[in-house]
Amino acid sequence: METRCLPAHSVLSVVVGSRAYGLETEESDVDRRGVFVTPTRLFWRLAKPPTHVEGPLPEQFSWEVERFCGLALEANPTVLECLWSPIVEHATPAGSELLAIRRAFLSGRAHQTFTGYADAQFRRLDPERPKWKQAMHTIRLLISGLHLARHGEPLVRMDAHRDRLLAVRRGELSWDKVTRWRSELVAGFDGTGVLPAEPDRRRVEEYLMSTREAAL
Repeated sequence: METRCLPAHSVLSVVVGSRAYGLETEESDVDRRGVFVTPTRLFWRLAKPPTHVEGPLPEQFSWEVERFCGLALEANPTVLECLWSPIVEHATPAGSELLAIRRAFLSGRAHQTFTGYADAQFRRLDPERPKWKQAMHTIRLLISGLHLARHGEPLVRMDAHRDRLLAVRRGELSWDKVTRWRSELVAGFDGTGVLPAEPDRRRVEEYLMSTREAAL
């Protein structure tokens, strides 16, 4: 499947990034993520279809539905946040059903993935010359993950934290204050969460099978 064919098979398209988080500036791009369903017969060929494609719009990236489900079951933060984006630009019945079962993907594994992703990003920052935008998004990811652990869904809109996060982006908070904020958020993950130990793989598999059958 070529990128130009994607719109015909897209089932879900959402806006992510700063505009979904409520942290955009005048220079912010529109970042889009989506899900497409490859016609089932294409899997019968020796050359398998792609698991993801870029475009056709700038800053747009989409996963094939099976790849998307696999990443979501692994509690990939980027993928999970797609399912809770407040800006859904396009959803077919298959896309709407995917959103309807989004809680089936959740598990306590998110504790490790959200903190692990944030820690990896934080380690790339130079305390002497930090990239403040990256620092802001690292803190934002921890806020989202902590809300997920405590309330059962990631926090995408950062309205309650907007001013402080944008102050980080502008470099108005000292490095010590940023690292202290990060430590406080990480410590919050040690409490008892509301997420199930394992995702509902059976429900996800039923969705995937019905989607494949519909694409025959």
